[in-house]
Amino acid sequence: MYNVLIVEDDPMVAMINEQYVNRHKDFKVVGKCKDGELALSYIQENPVDLIILDVFMPRMNGFETLRELRKEHKSVDVIMVTAANDRESLEEALHLGIVDYLVKPFTFDRFKIALDKFISQKKLLQDFDTLNQSNIDFIIDKTKKTSQDVFPKGIQDKTLQAILSCLKNNRSKEITSDFISEQTGLTAVTVRRYMSYLEENGTVIGELNYETGGRPCMYYYLKENE
Repeated sequence: MYNVLIVEDDPMVAMINEQYVNRHKDFKVVGKCKDGELALSYIQENPVDLIILDVFMPRMNGFETLRELRKEHKSVDVIMVTAANDRESLEEALHLGIVDYLVKPFTFDRFKIALDKFISQKKLLQDFDTLNQSNIDFIIDKTKKTSQDVFPKGIQDKTLQAILSCLKNNRSKEITSDFISEQTGLTAVTVRRYMSYLEENGTVIGELNYETGGRPCMYYYLKENE
């Protein structure tokens, strides 16, 4: 069982992250902190294997916290959870050695990919006392495949994140699959397949509108906690 620390200043988001962690049998949340300073203090006194780390926080943000962790050589892994989707933020996070980088909003399935990636790296490294190039290539290749095998056939993470971003950016609108298709450049058939997937896992709500004057139209709404 891996110990997880959630570092998030929004209580609602922290609660959702905790629920996601607890849905995975190999992890347990051992603490929650609302900023990086509190997180660093917590780690000094308590064993933590993995941190779910937000970026935008008061007092000490996620990148400042991560840099301090690396400076102190703390043997704890980090999954960053953020609304920051710019290239510079991702490049810095990768440079600082994160396990994964999740852009809000995201589904439990995507969150689980990050957790499984962490487990895969841990278990594979434990299997080898010494490493050669063949071992290293196997570990890296196996970790990459973890994310490819989690989603159902026909569902790709990049496409899913584009649709979720469209939903998030248009919360106040009545969103149809045609609207998402226009905004993302995806075909209507592709959008409908992904919306069915998101409905099934509870990320979005679909409602039929019979007041269109013609054929009923399906409107989609991103759930409030997503």
